[in-house]
Amino acid sequence: MPQIDPLAYIHDSATIIGDVVIGQECFVGAGVIIRGDYGKVKIGSTTAIEEGCIIHAPPNETCEIGNEVIIGHGAIIHCSNIQDFAFIGMGAILSIHAVVGEGSVVGEGTIVTVGQVIPAKKVAVGNPARVIKNTAEEHQEVRTFGNKIYADLSRRYRRGLRKL
Repeated sequence: MPQIDPLAYIHDSATIIGDVVIGQECFVGAGVIIRGDYGKVKIGSTTAIEEGCIIHAPPNETCEIGNEVIIGHGAIIHCSNIQDFAFIGMGAILSIHAVVGEGSVVGEGTIVTVGQVIPAKKVAVGNPARVIKNTAEEHQEVRTFGNKIYADLSRRYRRGLRKL
């Protein structure tokens, strides 16, 4: 059975099954599918999973997503680890055993291939993903702002305020 912190917000149309742990003040948007049926999915605090994402763990393994991560609309996550403060762009695909380092940015539509590692504080784009530069202060400012917005939405939606 999923273990969902009472301070997390899970949209009514999200599907969460199996061995899944979701931390406090997480935001899980409409149409998200999180499957912990073959493996475990663990999501840290104040992480935002935007609408239409799919998250699944490899058999007998754990897909661990850190604290204050943003996963953009429609991303597919089947990786081993997304470390704290990472930003995963819309439509990105993270394949089996991939790792995204702390504070890294994976661009929209990027494909992180099987076993690929994106080091900490790097920006990766393309198919297959390739590191193009170090992250800048602006990347973390945008992610921090986004996490605050989603934590606020999580609080508001739990109270029944569905409109801004």
